[in-house]
Amino acid sequence: MKLAVLGAGAVGAAVADLAGEYGHEVVALADSSGAAVDDDGIDVAGALERKAGGEPVGSADPATAFESDYDVLVEATPTTLDDAEPGFSHAKRALEADRHVVLANKGPVAERYEELRALEAESAGSIRFEATVGGAIPVLSTIEDCTPEAVTAVRGVLNGTANFILTRMAAEGLDYEHVLAEAQDLGVAEADPTFDVDGTDAALKFVILANVLADGGFSLKDAAVKGIQNIPGSALDLAAEDGRTIRLIGEATRAGVRVGPRLVPENSALAVTGTRNIVELETRHAGSLASSGRGAGGPETATAVLSDVGRLPPLDR
Repeated sequence: MKLAVLGAGAVGAAVADLAGEYGHEVVALADSSGAAVDDDGIDVAGALERKAGGEPVGSADPATAFESDYDVLVEATPTTLDDAEPGFSHAKRALEADRHVVLANKGPVAERYEELRALEAESAGSIRFEATVGGAIPVLSTIEDCTPEAVTAVRGVLNGTANFILTRMAAEGLDYEHVLAEAQDLGVAEADPTFDVDGTDAALKFVILANVLADGGFSLKDAAVKGIQNIPGSALDLAAEDGRTIRLIGEATRAGVRVGPRLVPENSALAVTGTRNIVELETRHAGSLASSGRGAGGPETATAVLSDVGRLPPLDR
């Protein structure tokens, strides 16, 4: 497949870098400052070297990526809420041109799911978005294999930053602010960690899961969300005395989405440590299925994007 990659941050850059290993060719790589475009395949290493040096990835206008001879648009621009722009319009433009779309951007799938599916229904292209939930963990493909109708609920830990903070607080008896500063120093938490610690990032992922289970009907405003900012270290100490710990747990069903701190047994599968994520699927026929791994990171998320690309049928064009 020929790929046009929008977004040259950690995920987009990793997709471009790894595409050749998966048998695909990058014909465009664009971010907000420029684009490298070549229908015979761009010089990925050169584009990424320019990016690393603080230069634009290429001299072309970013919009020219849509004029390239691509089969799949990889949308890896930053997630935005509400109208999910510009990610939604990028996906719309590709689908209206009868091209495939693979999303790493959570916004369009969480906030405008029904509109995306309506565009897909009118297009020769398809949408896939494994990378929007759980990084490299094959959550959506497992649901697809089981069929969404056979999955009754999805729950788990889907934010590594919050999990790292809670793990450190419990292990070292440290308070929230101290561990948050440590996480920022280590690069585990962003300079502005709000989306992670207030539960928004996890909620977006569980909204996507609820949309998959129910075939739409949910956005972030429908989720009941509580973060970890107000959890005192003493609460983790008390939980430990009872053989339990606290994790930021999300749950998606056809009835709704909720995310918040919950007590779980210390030996529970949900008590993953550090930045690991875990997802448990409750199914009608296969019982409970669990997958765990790194839920973020450029190469990890890129593997989910490229696996999606590999599942797409050839376009007749």
